[in-house]
Amino acid sequence: MRKTGGKWIKTAALGLAACLAWMSTVGAGAPAADASPAEKTETAAEASTAETPSVETAIPYWEDDSAAMASIIEYVVSVTDENSPDYKEPKARIAVFDVDGTLFGELFPTYVDTCMMMYRILHDDTYEEPDPEDKEYVEALEKALLSGEPEPDYDKSGGQIIAEAFKGLTIDEYRQYVRAFMAEPAAGFDGMCYGDGFYKPMTALVQYLAAHDFQIYICSGGERTFLRELTEGTLDDWIPPQQVIGTTFSLTATGQGDKAGRSYTYTADDEVLIEGNMSFKNQKMNKVASIVQEIGVTPILAFGNSSGDFAMAQYIVQHGGKAYMLLCDDTERDYGNTEKAAEFAQECAELGFETVSMKNEFTTIYGENVQKTSFSAPEPAKEPTQAPEDPEEEALKPAA
Repeated sequence: MRKTGGKWIKTAALGLAACLAWMSTVGAGAPAADASPAEKTETAAEASTAETPSVETAIPYWEDDSAAMASIIEYVVSVTDENSPDYKEPKARIAVFDVDGTLFGELFPTYVDTCMMMYRILHDDTYEEPDPEDKEYVEALEKALLSGEPEPDYDKSGGQIIAEAFKGLTIDEYRQYVRAFMAEPAAGFDGMCYGDGFYKPMTALVQYLAAHDFQIYICSGGERTFLRELTEGTLDDWIPPQQVIGTTFSLTATGQGDKAGRSYTYTADDEVLIEGNMSFKNQKMNKVASIVQEIGVTPILAFGNSSGDFAMAQYIVQHGGKAYMLLCDDTERDYGNTEKAAEFAQECAELGFETVSMKNEFTTIYGENVQKTSFSAPEPAKEPTQAPEDPEEEALKPAA
């Protein structure tokens, strides 16, 4: 039987501030000469405890015997203990996370932004002019995904289709659309909307790292504005918007017309619009470039789940850090594939990355109230219900 969550178990350091004056006369941590044996024992215990740093021995929603959790905690202790040879100043404690399949589900039955793309083009009656060829492809794509058939080929990437589907929307309008879509029921699950698709153990891990003065960045193939809306209200306390790195859509101003951005001056009457092109796909080597250019410091921890994350993981390991890769091997609570997970685990071992079994090391994935069901096409709607990663392959997987 699976446990419902881990426990934070802390060894509290006892403060001796009230005894400072006394300690100055008899020596730091030493009992008074005339102290009783019991008082001497108590003082020695307090001194010993005070020298022990506060350490968590578990992270919520991880199994108590998780090897990956133990490895992560051991590493965090080593870089946060000032007496450790591996100690890192807080400014050097940087971790990067992919999103789809690492922090967030990617099997609804595919990446969440692809699900939104299918909704926009096929099921949103407020979208009046989808490209006919795009629509034909997306119809075939949805059918294949819901039936488990091979995905069709197309000469346009998923990221480009999304950029075109939202062309002309202001950034606020686009974010509102994303927020509304997040309230739609997630395909293949009961008790969960798309916005609820975060892996609870990984969210707890983000909080754990933040509590130990890590700066946490997202470095995902998802489009960055989409990701900022997705994480608002869930992870933004620990990963603020400026630490979200992703694929980029080109932008324009309402009055810009055909002028290049370098030749146009934004005015007080302008608004920023989605121009309709994917200008940068944050994938593979591009993730390394993003880390170098946007963070400027090499992270010491990387978390991913696919070969699309290998580049940034190898870059970080090359510079002395550690990399962890999730294995989507849970077929009961998610739509995992044990054969592919085993192959991926072997690849990771050869590259020096540690792996995390979602099946064996997570006490829950989305929460105990979420149940895996089956896939069916969504009903057409006038507009998304108003609300209260990793896109890894260019041909389909659009803008963790």
